[in-house]
Amino acid sequence: MTVPAAAHHDHDHTACVADVLARAEACCDASGARLTPLRRRVLETLAQSHIPLGAYDLVEKLGAVGERPPPMSVYRALDFLVAGGLAHRIESRNAFLACGRAHEADDVIVFLICERCGLTDEVASHAIGRDIAWATRAAGFTPRTPVLEIAGTCARCRTEAGKAAAS
Repeated sequence: MTVPAAAHHDHDHTACVADVLARAEACCDASGARLTPLRRRVLETLAQSHIPLGAYDLVEKLGAVGERPPPMSVYRALDFLVAGGLAHRIESRNAFLACGRAHEADDVIVFLICERCGLTDEVASHAIGRDIAWATRAAGFTPRTPVLEIAGTCARCRTEAGKAAAS
């Protein structure tokens, strides 16, 4: 399980970025793929945020700190990162999030998405994966992307809302 969502609001992202990039380099070395400078910049930008970013958000952020890449190049980088398990696509937001850890084949990835601040936390569940695998096999169905997105309120936003209501 990842760090609780509330902790992401105020922590130093340096460790997140370093872990994500180290994992990406190891995956690319193992597969013979290249972590090109643009792929690296896109992944680094995703890792600096725990809020999913759309492709055009990435174009803007990358352009603010260096050369502005063409949107199509960013989409190709995102396709590479998602295919390699280095980033996830948040379907409900049409946005992307860096993945800092490897997942088991039977894991279902669960995204906890705060509707107030946008913070998204990733957790994996073997139990949910096992149950979904059983249900899909029973239906003769082969899932392509075992991902669940759960919208709600993170601990920090819930606490802030409680304080505001008490005042």
